[in-house]
Amino acid sequence: MTPRPDYAGLRFPRGLYGITPDTDDTGMLLDAIAAAARGGLRSLQWRRKHSASPEALLSQGQAIAGLCRELGLVFIVNDDWKLAQLLAADGVHLGRDDGDLAATRAALGPARIIGVSCYADLARAQDLLAQGADYIAFGAVYPSPTKPEAARVPLELLAQARAQLEQLPAPRPAMVAIGGIHAGNAAPVVQAGADALAIIQGIFQATDIEAAARACAQAFV
Repeated sequence: MTPRPDYAGLRFPRGLYGITPDTDDTGMLLDAIAAAARGGLRSLQWRRKHSASPEALLSQGQAIAGLCRELGLVFIVNDDWKLAQLLAADGVHLGRDDGDLAATRAALGPARIIGVSCYADLARAQDLLAQGADYIAFGAVYPSPTKPEAARVPLELLAQARAQLEQLPAPRPAMVAIGGIHAGNAAPVVQAGADALAIIQGIFQATDIEAAARACAQAFV
């Protein structure tokens, strides 16, 4: 049996976790990802909710997967485990409506990363951890323009979740925080226990993407 990845005692890399903006401009995305990697990006989630065609979607996914391999970034596909499998991605991120974790694990095997959205629900996180999630994601920590309706997650909840994770054997699942995070507010989230910060606009809509990524990554120093 192939072992799960071990990222210094975690099952997902500690640090900056970029999430791509939804765009058909693949060239722009590739340039942005490369710039973020120079600034300290450790992992990337490719998130597409809309695409001109299945062919265009696959083409963009292949280009991003190849760049992530070249740069040494952990590559996660949002929502779609079949697409993750097709792209030989490192894993998939599942929301509430994106399928059953156990079935996804059976399809992808033991080595691939499965991350899950837990919103502001600690009980959901506990259930999904028991099912074998490799990371649990809580958000929105701060008001998020991407999902303005999302429930807010107090830093105290992150601290509670981290305390529970610390009781699990290594390599343990990681905790990801998402929602409105940028260089100016990242440090308290890491101090509360987040292993990784999932950021879209705070990196990819910055005027200087490399500098924004570097500033966000400083929260882990």
